Amino acid sequence: MDATDGISTPSRKIGIAVAVAALLVTVYSLISLLTAGPQVYGPQDTVISVAPGERFSIELEDNPSTGYRWAVSPPPPDPQVLKPAGSHYEADEPVVAGSGGTRYLEFQAVRAGRTELALRHCFQCGTERADSDGGERLAFRITVTD
Repeated sequence: MDATDGISTPSRKIGIAVAVAALLVTVYSLISLLTAGPQVYGPQDTVISVAPGERFSIELEDNPSTGYRWAVSPPPPDPQVLKPAGSHYEADEPVVAGSGGTRYLEFQAVRAGRTELALRHCFQCGTERADSDGGERLAFRITVTD
C-alpha cells in the first residue's frame, strides 16, 4: 500500500485501466453517431416514416451506361414535407465498362406531414423520347412525424 494516499498500486492500475476503457467506448460511440449515414430504404419499402430534419436514401439498381436514370416523376413531393438532398452512385466491384451499380437518391424530411414520392427509371429523362418511354415506376408514401 502506498503511504501517501491509501490506495495500493494494483488497485490504482485497475482504476486507470477501467477509466481508459470507458473513455475509449465513449469516443467510439460518438464517432459512430457522427459518421453514421442516413437510413437507407429499398424499392420494396413503399411506406417510409421519418422525423423532421431526418435524411434518408432510397437505393436502386442502376446502370448509367445504358442511358437510363432514376428521376422524380411529376407531381413532385410536397416541398413543405420533403425535399431532395442529392444522389450518388456506387459501381459494382470490379468496375468494368458497362457494369451496373447502385444509385442512392437522398431526401430530407422538412416538417410533419404526408406526401407521395414517385420515381421513374427513364431513358433520356426530360426529352420527348423519355416522355413516351414506359420505364419502371416506383411509388412511396412518406410520412414525417414529430
